[in-house]
Amino acid sequence: MKQDRPKETKAETTAETGKERVGGARRDAVRTALVVLGLCFTLAVLGRGLSESFTVFLKPISESLGWDRAQAVSIYSLTWLVSGLTAPLVGRLFDHSGPRLVYALGLLLLGSAFLIASHAHALWQFQLSIGICVGIGVGFIGNVPNSILLGRWFGPKLPTAMAVVYSAMGGGVLALLPASQLLIDHLGWRETYQLFGFAALGLLAPLLLLPWRMFAAGSPHVAKKSDPDFVDSGWTLASAMRHHAFWALFSTFFFTAVGMYAIAAQIVAYLIDAGFPPLQAATAWGFSGIVLVFGMLGVSALDGLIGRRPSVLLSYAISILGIVLLWLLQYYPNVILLTGFVVCFGSMMGSRGPLISATAMKIFRGKRVGTIFGTISIGSGLGSAFGSWCGGLIHDATHGYDLLLVFALASVILGMIPFLVVPALRE
Repeated sequence: MKQDRPKETKAETTAETGKERVGGARRDAVRTALVVLGLCFTLAVLGRGLSESFTVFLKPISESLGWDRAQAVSIYSLTWLVSGLTAPLVGRLFDHSGPRLVYALGLLLLGSAFLIASHAHALWQFQLSIGICVGIGVGFIGNVPNSILLGRWFGPKLPTAMAVVYSAMGGGVLALLPASQLLIDHLGWRETYQLFGFAALGLLAPLLLLPWRMFAAGSPHVAKKSDPDFVDSGWTLASAMRHHAFWALFSTFFFTAVGMYAIAAQIVAYLIDAGFPPLQAATAWGFSGIVLVFGMLGVSALDGLIGRRPSVLLSYAISILGIVLLWLLQYYPNVILLTGFVVCFGSMMGSRGPLISATAMKIFRGKRVGTIFGTISIGSGLGSAFGSWCGGLIHDATHGYDLLLVFALASVILGMIPFLVVPALRE
């Protein structure tokens, strides 16, 4: 017995050491996953905040240069059109070259675009810089690369991780819309664009120094736990496009974006026209960023509790209520209705995105998932561009907002239909 005891002690020590190593490796993976999540969130805040800031620049630029609403909104529409069309390229480049190049190109384009816009005078110059270059830049640091990268670290928890990143839209709106209005009031819109450009370019160097090889590798623990029997089904873009789920996801992205962005592009201008001071209008819409975080996380949590279909349908119902409250605001401008609108419409602005992204990643998983998901995301870009452009045209044609809100409401309802009729989107 005395001779056996040292062997048992040695074996026990070896086992304990092994457990400590495994536990330490798992803790390191968790910490790295959280760092990646924080990085994706920060980039999404920057991209969405800078692009959505145009809703604050819309009135001062159009008044300074003598444009009508449709001309000014065409810049915002082009941003989201290009962002959507760029999505397949982003996914393909991510699959081929990894995240370092994709994110670096995004920051380079954003910084250069704002510096060019600060000296622009003609409409085509703004369409080239704020429309095309910002659109591509947002696509390169947006939801497509973030979804692919986070999928390598969070596995079955991807919907929750994507909810955090999608809520960056709210964080960007909350941080940059009031800040943009204050900077415009004190410096002017050209100087503010210069400041945005230098800030984006200044972040490029620290971004390149990050350990991207480790970030791109993903977590072996998560991959093993989430998919022990995973077999690549060999999806290609062509085969995915022949599947009904591809077009269901595409149409959901498209029509929902049409309805939401027909309103979002003109929210600040709408509130000012309703009688609210410019800073109060920008700040009110900026506070949608706070409620958006709760909306994103809430809908994702409900997905696990009551299922995907009821969760998504509830989010659409809340969006519809928000549109109704916005319609009432032009006749009864008061803080109560404004708060209700911000809570309802703002909290659901993109709340379905994480669930749609996770569904696409699950159905079309494999080596080409980046290209496939990027192509599906074209729907969101096309819808955002079409919705905001139509919103500007409707406003100029009717000199009001009633028909615009009817158009937005009908589009949101159309976006909800695939979750009512397509079985693959309920799982």
